[in-house]
Amino acid sequence: MTDLGADQSKIWERAKKRLWASVGEDVFSSWFASMEMEEIRDGVAHLSVPTRFLSSWITSNYQDRILEAFTAETDQVAQLHLTVRINGKPRATIQQNNGSEAQKPQAKSTTNQGLRTGVQHNARIKAGDALSGSALDPKLTFDSFVTGSANEMALAAAKQVAQAAAQGTAAFNPVYIHSSVGLGKSHLLNAIAWAAGAGDKDRNIVYLTADHFMYHFITAVQRQSAIAFKEWLRSIDVLLIDDMQFLQGKSVTELGQALSALLTGAKQVVVAGDAPPRDLDMLDDRLRSRLSGGLVVPIQSLDEELRRAIVQKRAEQAAAKFPGLHIPAPVLDYVARNVLSHGRDLDGAVNRLVAANQLTEEPITIELAEKALHDLLRTRDTRRVKIDEIQTTVAKHFKVSKPDLLSSRRSRSVVRPRQIAMYLSKILTSRSLPEIGRRFGNRDHTTVLHAVRKVEQLMGGDTGFAQEVELLKRMIEE
Repeated sequence: MTDLGADQSKIWERAKKRLWASVGEDVFSSWFASMEMEEIRDGVAHLSVPTRFLSSWITSNYQDRILEAFTAETDQVAQLHLTVRINGKPRATIQQNNGSEAQKPQAKSTTNQGLRTGVQHNARIKAGDALSGSALDPKLTFDSFVTGSANEMALAAAKQVAQAAAQGTAAFNPVYIHSSVGLGKSHLLNAIAWAAGAGDKDRNIVYLTADHFMYHFITAVQRQSAIAFKEWLRSIDVLLIDDMQFLQGKSVTELGQALSALLTGAKQVVVAGDAPPRDLDMLDDRLRSRLSGGLVVPIQSLDEELRRAIVQKRAEQAAAKFPGLHIPAPVLDYVARNVLSHGRDLDGAVNRLVAANQLTEEPITIELAEKALHDLLRTRDTRRVKIDEIQTTVAKHFKVSKPDLLSSRRSRSVVRPRQIAMYLSKILTSRSLPEIGRRFGNRDHTTVLHAVRKVEQLMGGDTGFAQEVELLKRMIEE
């Protein structure tokens, strides 16, 4: 990243915090963690990302949100310019234009993440078709995965799959791993990709999030390259699909056809979702049967012993990074007993303790943990609420049909319940605004944001309305 002045660095850090608060931790980690700011010049914030896919996706879906984060912090930024880093560096013209109008990103294809990290993606796709896998996280390997009774079967299955794939064969095909958020599904899929690709750099191993798969599909349709897209899918040796529950529309059918072709050709398929195949409403019977007919492996909630092992492992990793750092065993016990939600919160808890120690030089004690982790400590093992439940409850309460709730009807009798359902989906689930919009008739995330703000405004000025929304919230949570 280009060295920024102190003022620009502060602006960027504050803008990132606003963006994180706006989109949530999961979305921020998926799309913005690798974004860097190169400079602010002549009212333009120059940002860079490592892949063309990220550039296209962020520009299409989050440009307004990023600009909003900047303008809330400074009047120096009136527009954004996003470019793709080449070999880890931004295009040289940012520094060399001497204030002239920013050039468009270079048209030639950049080396994709898979080739840089050693997991081969199909090199026969024409440049510009954006057909590549989602970025892999080098930290998510089998070595860094902490095992216990909740996940030992899933880990054993993942290792077996990776070993077989490395030898050019398939095991337990297909494999479907399911759990609630933050329990290790993505970690295992990344680990399989790394382990299966380690022995043969030319094997076509592709890890795709559901959002990335839908982007591929929509791009292929728009560019009239659907045949090339299908050929690319059928050329994959090991396909790993994450967040299956987010697939929508015709992309589900396309994935089902691809899985059938890959399984017929004895190619390995591993899928992860937040529920068993039988509970995913968007699947057709054929795809549901395909997935259910393989090895379906759950990951259970983390028990205290496993939570303790996870925080111990993360503390050891932090100590290796920060010499002299020490997190006492009673503090680790305290975190394991009181942070009950999922693995990402445990990682976050250790990160917060380390940050508090490094920034204040205060020793890590239970008192420090209580201050640093107060919001995480309030998290308990509550029932996971689904958007489908919210829609059903709201529709029944207001005596409208669920199809009307998801339709384009604009009558007041439908619009207000729809807005309330969107609001409850935002506060009761971990889904992002774009994800909620897709579940409400493929609406844009700005429509969801408007609904949330409208309901909040009405609740602030109308006690009766606020009580009605609170009643619905309690009904859904119970």
